[in-house]
Amino acid sequence: MARGSYRRALGRQGEALAEMALREKGYRVVARNWRCREGEVDLVARDGADWVFVEVRTRRLGEGPSPEESLTRTKQQRLLRLAEVFLQAHGLQEVAWRVDVVAVELDRQGRPLRVEVLAGAITAEGVDGA
Repeated sequence: MARGSYRRALGRQGEALAEMALREKGYRVVARNWRCREGEVDLVARDGADWVFVEVRTRRLGEGPSPEESLTRTKQQRLLRLAEVFLQAHGLQEVAWRVDVVAVELDRQGRPLRVEVLAGAITAEGVDGA
């Protein structure tokens, strides 16, 4: 499998697992892979009254840094900006919102080892717990 198609398949698998984990926690997914000129948000959800912008980070065991460690400062800043763009585009300037990360780790056969929802993980100060 070519590297690009491998990464896309891994990402799709991680997003599906993340969406299931979010639904189990009571989130309601309202958009998948929302795109604009500045980039893409993996999932947009509602958690009660809060709007939640979800970054899914998927890794196979032994392949590079942990999902949390793979979030660069530049990517974090982009996610915060994308959330603001989404809210402006939908007339939602006065709502509560946050950026969550779902860390997905798979074994070498692609079975989930960990699917962890890190609520409010990305703030203007950086990634909580990373």
